[in-house]
Amino acid sequence: MSTNLKIALAEPSVIVRNGLESLLKRLAGFRIQLIEIAHTDNIPESLRLHKPDLLLINPTLPGYGQIERIREESGCQQLKCFALLYALTDNRQLADYDDQINIYDNADEIRHKLERLYSNEPEEAVTGDTEEQQILSAREKEIVVCVVKGMTNREIADKLYLSTHTVITHRRNIARKLQIHSASGLTIYAIVNKLIALSDIESVSK
Repeated sequence: MSTNLKIALAEPSVIVRNGLESLLKRLAGFRIQLIEIAHTDNIPESLRLHKPDLLLINPTLPGYGQIERIREESGCQQLKCFALLYALTDNRQLADYDDQINIYDNADEIRHKLERLYSNEPEEAVTGDTEEQQILSAREKEIVVCVVKGMTNREIADKLYLSTHTVITHRRNIARKLQIHSASGLTIYAIVNKLIALSDIESVSK
């Protein structure tokens, strides 16, 4: 059963808008209606008119860094907001957002974030992973395992068919989400959350 979502995309670049539209409309499990907002001056009016469930917006757009201001001006107090990121951004700018989508995220990662926000299952029914581990996407978990195994960014990129730049972006996101900034810290995290067995790490170090 698909989840119906009305998403407003506030983005001046037609290339970015078209790319995101194509990706969002192919997400399994979601039926998405996209409202494109090309001019930032039209954001409050468009939100008032269409009453979307979710707003995707670049937090660096002039005058639109404060989510509460957007909600108040549009009259959409229950509006969920995702930051649309092109580069590393100060965490203080992202504190009020419900989540974020990086320009390098793939379809599975975006779908996972939407599922986390709009899951119809009660919170207590979620089992298996710890709360911390659910923060990471499947791709990010793969990269954690590769880092713990001592692989370089280039080796990770080759193994997962990614660019080195994308791997670096994922690693920054992992560090931000987990607040872990060392390989030894990630090793402990990976073992505790059963991403890798202790025996696998010992065989790598020999």
